[in-house]
Amino acid sequence: MSLAPVTADRAEAPYPDPVRIRVVAAGAAVVTVGAGLGLRAVTVGSVAKYGGDALYTVLLLTLVVLVAPRWTPLRAAGAALAVSWAVEFFQLSPVPAELSRDSVAARLVLGSTFNAPDLFWYAVGAAGGWLLHTAMVRRRRVTAGAPPAGETPHT
Repeated sequence: MSLAPVTADRAEAPYPDPVRIRVVAAGAAVVTVGAGLGLRAVTVGSVAKYGGDALYTVLLLTLVVLVAPRWTPLRAAGAALAVSWAVEFFQLSPVPAELSRDSVAARLVLGSTFNAPDLFWYAVGAAGGWLLHTAMVRRRRVTAGAPPAGETPHT
């Protein structure tokens, strides 16, 4: 890992600087929250609930990228999925329900009751977020003149 400042040569590297990645991740987080609120506004029932579960994991993925901008898409998606599942299993204890009674923020972050199907929908969100993140990393590499991951440059 180099601590050298970003120069013209480094700006064309296959992976942009962490500041740019964090700006994109922050924007993606805002869009994800908006999508979740929009989903709740226009749908009800299972679509709203399970779509919200998937978007919860996508939001966690954007926050992981915000904190660790150089992590691979797979690692970031895996971390987001692990946190989602940990929160869901935490709901097997009475603590989230107690906290959720007194706090809207706790209810949004921790939920209140365990629901096994949520685990599947968190995986759906992680997979969708991984696909989008992978596509963005590939696009950045191609735009920067580097071949996509797994390909060799043609000379």
